[in-house]
Amino acid sequence: MAIAIVTDAAASLPAELVDRYGITVVPMWLNVRGVPVRSGERPLEELVTEEDISTSGPSPGEFTSAIEANSPAEGVVVLTIASTMSSTHQAALLAAKNSEQLVRVVDTGTAAGAEGLVVLAAAQQAARGGDLDSVEAAANEAIARVRLVATVPSLDHLVRSGRVPNIAGWAGRRLNINPLFEFRDGEAKRLRPSMSREAALERIVHIWRRSRVEGADLHVAALHALAPDVAADLMAEVTSEIEPATAFVGEFGSVMVVHTGPGLAGLAWWWEGPNG
Repeated sequence: MAIAIVTDAAASLPAELVDRYGITVVPMWLNVRGVPVRSGERPLEELVTEEDISTSGPSPGEFTSAIEANSPAEGVVVLTIASTMSSTHQAALLAAKNSEQLVRVVDTGTAAGAEGLVVLAAAQQAARGGDLDSVEAAANEAIARVRLVATVPSLDHLVRSGRVPNIAGWAGRRLNINPLFEFRDGEAKRLRPSMSREAALERIVHIWRRSRVEGADLHVAALHALAPDVAADLMAEVTSEIEPATAFVGEFGSVMVVHTGPGLAGLAWWWEGPNG
């Protein structure tokens, strides 16, 4: 059996790609009014209206089960959401330490569509017959190059989760600001906000366009939280200019949406090539 790929539900990979590459996805967890709920078990539309809700990563035991489910394999590469965001990476390390299989645990340093692109880079290398070292190397190459830029219509959910101060949320509502951020190096970096939703989306495409590397292959994901039409429009903008080597539209997982709220939309991408 070739190298197996394991990731967490934060990667936002469509089921079709999970099935195509045989990726094992470990669920994240929510606690809704004291009741534990696996990610994906309740509609996002319901979760974003809940007031008493918290999130957590998988347990080491869940990663152990995922690793053992791929036995016998030549090795397993586990790719997790950024360790700065979740205990998920630590849980995967503990599972790997106690496994009899050859396991490499990779911190993708990112989340959502960007994490998904890293996972796909590893899975595609595994599908080509790559060994444990080359699959891990493919993931690390994508990690070094992947970018994620997104906008949210409101800071209210981020204020509630404690990720931005309340005064920022108040200012955003008063000024009708559409925040923009880039997720890199394990944290969200604020970009200059836009004064309208349309302007924010145009800037995301502009940032992607400026990053273009001639002769390099594009791997891209359009991501969203209850905004599929917006994500589809972003992907259409990209594909009207270049045919990607990899492309998918992915919905933010429920654990992520609890913190960002509905309406998030953005692009994740990386350029593969000598100068990517």
